[in-house]
Amino acid sequence: MNYVLWNNDLLTWSIAAAIAIVTCLALYAARRLLVRRLNAFAAHTSTWLDDLAARVIGATHPLFMLVLGIYVASQWLTLAPKTATLLSHLVVTALLLQMARWGDVGVHSWLHFYRTRRTGQDAAATTSTAALGFVARTFIWAVITLMILDNFGVNITTLVASLGIGGVAVALAMQNILGDLFSSLSIVLDKPFVVGDFISVDDLSGTVEYVGLKTTRIRGLGGEQIVFSNSDMLGSRIRNYKRMQTRRIVFGIGVVYEISKQQLLAIPGILREAVEAQPQVKFDRAHFKAYGASSLDFEVVYIVQSPDYAVYMDVQQAINVAIFERFEQESIGFAYPTQTVHLANPEVRLVRAKAAPDAAASG
Repeated sequence: MNYVLWNNDLLTWSIAAAIAIVTCLALYAARRLLVRRLNAFAAHTSTWLDDLAARVIGATHPLFMLVLGIYVASQWLTLAPKTATLLSHLVVTALLLQMARWGDVGVHSWLHFYRTRRTGQDAAATTSTAALGFVARTFIWAVITLMILDNFGVNITTLVASLGIGGVAVALAMQNILGDLFSSLSIVLDKPFVVGDFISVDDLSGTVEYVGLKTTRIRGLGGEQIVFSNSDMLGSRIRNYKRMQTRRIVFGIGVVYEISKQQLLAIPGILREAVEAQPQVKFDRAHFKAYGASSLDFEVVYIVQSPDYAVYMDVQQAINVAIFERFEQESIGFAYPTQTVHLANPEVRLVRAKAAPDAAASG
């Protein structure tokens, strides 16, 4: 007997089922072959794009391939207009959902490769790049959701307008939080500092421990944890000492006025020799700078070819010791704050001092 089901006989249904199975198997085999080829190719390259492509293609869901197989098979069948329209809507929905999945996996994989690639050379890989991924994936799924609603005939114009008004209200209510969030993204992308950097913010200094969605935390020199909001952090003047390449050092010394002209002229040379004798140091200048209140002031400038603070302190200590030894050899005294009182007429003051007791006795 020739049975007819939904305007199609059994032979037509059998052919359609075979087409659906073959289509699903072909799509599954194509996905597996592409992923295998891309993984084999990625093993011999240093770029991460082929790894990303393999992950995205591997994220193709079996239900998506099944829906495509059914849609291809339905072209062999005679279907009612409403059924055909519904089936086309379902196929478009499945395609949009699969696109959202591809985008989600692509963003997640890119962030993973970004962190892995930067871990060895940039501590920013440990910061909150998850915020960027969250925003990107939320945007992808929001757009896909609106496209699905539009596919089923929902008027999304009013919905988009309502979401816009609601978004403005939420933004006004949460402007501080959103400001910190975008500041966090700015820190992640622009990298003014990364975890592990020693920075100074205004008069506070410490090592960056954590960069979050709202706050950045640094460990102070005293061991305490200092918490900044990300907006305040970016609005301040930040000094990143870890990115120093050299240190320019300016220091001064004072000597007593009771030295000879020959000693005065010899001091810049002595200072230069003390500086140039040190390793990793570039001498800049040494000059007799000014007449101080109780000293003759000299200024020395040099550059340490290392950002390490301990190296700078070792160099400065060695320079100070060398200057002390040379000044001792040359009989040059270091100045210290002193005051000398000069009497205008000592003899008159002596007479007045002697007359004072006689006047008191006669009174």
